[in-house]
Amino acid sequence: MYKLVTKKVLSDVSKQFEVEAPLVARKAKPGQFIILRVDDKGERIPLTIADSDPERGTVTIIFQEVGLTTQCLGNKEAGEYINDFVGPLGKPMEFPEHPGRIIAVGGGVGIAPVYPKVKGFFKAGMDVTSIIGARNKELLILEDEMRAVSKTIHVCTDDGSYGHHGFVSDILQQYLDDGEPIAEIIAVGPLPMMRAIVNQTRPYGVKTVVSLNPVMVDGTGMCGACRVTVDGVTKFTCVDGPVFDGHQVDFDELVARSRMYLDKEKQSLEYCRCGGAK
Repeated sequence: MYKLVTKKVLSDVSKQFEVEAPLVARKAKPGQFIILRVDDKGERIPLTIADSDPERGTVTIIFQEVGLTTQCLGNKEAGEYINDFVGPLGKPMEFPEHPGRIIAVGGGVGIAPVYPKVKGFFKAGMDVTSIIGARNKELLILEDEMRAVSKTIHVCTDDGSYGHHGFVSDILQQYLDDGEPIAEIIAVGPLPMMRAIVNQTRPYGVKTVVSLNPVMVDGTGMCGACRVTVDGVTKFTCVDGPVFDGHQVDFDELVARSRMYLDKEKQSLEYCRCGGAK
């Protein structure tokens, strides 16, 4: 069992927990993730390690309540426990091969996996420009944390309630057009956003990496649930990723696979709301 040390409500649907997991905290590196189960009958879900504190033995996770499991997790309070917390999993973030400006783009809850990467670059003394966005101001997360580790930061909201009125791609285009060399672009967010970003940067030849979060079961590459096609080759996000060269990812296939279980997820959530699960 793993204790939830602190809880923070980031928005109506976004929550943050510090989890007591000293072995995971000691080994965690930017870019890696964990798989948890809320209880012994629950499903296994992957969540990015948003931060870790080896001295305190805690790991920070951030998530949106989008289905039954995340709602059950969000209903937990500090001092309570969850059943399983396995990690760190996946390959750690790699630093760019060439020096230069790094642009980090985070959309929605995707800001959470962007943050540890930017923090790692910041600690290494690298020049990072961050562009973060959400549908509205209420859904924006980690602005202060991102600002503290970024040389420059831009904030966008789709509805114009805060910062730039528009998409993160609007600001990114300005940097693509200014002619200053870009060593690497990191994009994390909803699949449509990441697909749009890699298509936007492709003509410029700027390396663009993405962090994927598909359905996972075992987290060791055995089940194949998290498979993705990268440069024509099948990869497993849990062991080969979660970070990949975005220009090589087959996003059309990935988006189609992400929709396979939507109906079942909705049915499960409705079933439990009606008292079908105890």
